[in-house]
Amino acid sequence: MITAAGDPATEFHAFFERHYAELARLAHLLTGDREGADDLAADAMVALWHQWDRVRAADRPVAYARGVVANLVRSRIRGAVRERRRVALFWDRRSEWTREPDVPVVVDVQSALRALPFRKRACVVLRHAFDLSERDTALALGISVGTVKSQTSKGMAELQRLLGAESAAALVGGKS
Repeated sequence: MITAAGDPATEFHAFFERHYAELARLAHLLTGDREGADDLAADAMVALWHQWDRVRAADRPVAYARGVVANLVRSRIRGAVRERRRVALFWDRRSEWTREPDVPVVVDVQSALRALPFRKRACVVLRHAFDLSERDTALALGISVGTVKSQTSKGMAELQRLLGAESAAALVGGKS
């Protein structure tokens, strides 16, 4: 099927080709789950296609798409938490769980990122892994620039605590 330039299907296909991998990478960094990230990016693209007129009219369609991915990740995390709570109601094994001793250990970046609350993790990932501006991060997450600054700062402080100051500085390439 041949489509004319300006055709919504052609525009969407080009958008998909340019941004799918980036959206999957964003989902992976936010979830730590490579397979789930691919599913989330695909779900985001389906949602974007269903709202393509709104997306293509947006000032920053990629920021809109990142926001869709962030919202899908947030929903998936909330769903997983709810499911864990339901399972815990029926099968409480807390007495069998033991805590690791509180000794210094090497923590990889993904584990450290997963330890952050969603908003801090999203701000750190978008600002430092995707090198977005504070404004673009705020647009993607639907929050204020001040919240981006605050959450990024707090997230980086938490990463420094988890990874050590030198490792966290290497993570962001010396950015502060």
